Amino acid sequence: MATKKRGNPSEATACTLFDTAIGTCAVAWSDQGLTWVQLPEASRARLRGRLREHLGALHEPKPPAPIGRAIRLVKQHLGGKTADFGATKLDMSSVPPFARRVYDALRQVEAGSTLSYGQLAAQIGSPGAAQAVGGAMARNPWPLVVPCHRVLAADGGLGGFSAHGGTATKARLLSIEGVAVPPTLKGRAGLPKPASGQPLFAGDGPLPFDGARAQRALRRADPQLAALMKRVGPFKLKLKGPQSAFAALGEAIVYQQLTNKAAGTIFRRVLALFPGRRALHPEDIAAVTDATLRSAGLSRSKSAALHDLAHKTIAGQVPDLRKIRRMDDEAVVAALTTVRGIGRWTAEMLLIFQLGRPDVLATGDWGLRKGFARMKGNATPPSPTELEAYGERWRPYRTVASWYLWRALELDP
Repeated sequence: MATKKRGNPSEATACTLFDTAIGTCAVAWSDQGLTWVQLPEASRARLRGRLREHLGALHEPKPPAPIGRAIRLVKQHLGGKTADFGATKLDMSSVPPFARRVYDALRQVEAGSTLSYGQLAAQIGSPGAAQAVGGAMARNPWPLVVPCHRVLAADGGLGGFSAHGGTATKARLLSIEGVAVPPTLKGRAGLPKPASGQPLFAGDGPLPFDGARAQRALRRADPQLAALMKRVGPFKLKLKGPQSAFAALGEAIVYQQLTNKAAGTIFRRVLALFPGRRALHPEDIAAVTDATLRSAGLSRSKSAALHDLAHKTIAGQVPDLRKIRRMDDEAVVAALTTVRGIGRWTAEMLLIFQLGRPDVLATGDWGLRKGFARMKGNATPPSPTELEAYGERWRPYRTVASWYLWRALELDP
């Protein structure tokens, strides 16, 4: 991110603040296009302070249509559905020639891809200028739109990131785009490694939406849920580290209709069939027999489901995570339930624990309905239809409400 003021500080700069899934952002503009993109700060007041620090005097007119489109794209992207900023006009009138070459090249790097500072330097015809490229990244006035978070250190580390939150924010932006952050990289970002055999999709990755804001909204919407939230404590859902759609769905198949402990044991045995693997791969599953999979403890139906998923993934019939991230929730469910053994529940678990979609209510989940009954003090869990109707008050954060209902089962009656 940039750290130097642009423009004449005696002239008020047009800007606007807007809310996104990860917090309040802002943009500033001129007649030539965007001049500034501000990612969230620790508070809204701090964000305004940062804007004044870099841009001088401010005024907040209604954004013109091109800026409005840019704002919608930022919201879409930070909400988990990757956006293409290629047509977004930027005012580069004050950008030095070298930095402009860097930014122009970087805008060609697609979401889900990364490269090193050295590779970017080579692309602009300046091999050996990795340090200068890093300097341009630090002065980038348009984070996200000019995606400096996609540039990593030569050793695979996250490198620098001067937005609020530092490398944790960088890791979060990469996670939103489905980048598989290596464990060593997670460690440098201060994120713990998950252990094999933890509950389904137990993870360590940041969410693509603001959990604190979701909790505030739910407390206002439902006093009974607010009481449960107080008993349970802070919302601590973490995403499974980015992996393939096949690995996520295969894990969910193993966990179907089993306790976490039993499923975790079987899942470790399945992974052990493929030494050195940390996740399931379609080519591995397709190459082994049903008898081999069943020897790890899988049922006949789950073995068949894994084989069907593997063959359809290899054939390109199952969308990869990059495509899934561009699809709405119902489209994801429709696409995935064409695979044998994958029903709505399995697709919804992927939406929650792998993609971090904020508004999923898996009404077919028995544990979720039992947790609801405990919250309400009822002896009988609701039907899926009844839970669906009640859960309307939790929109657009039904995922967060679901997490608290699951946690209700861990509390003393």
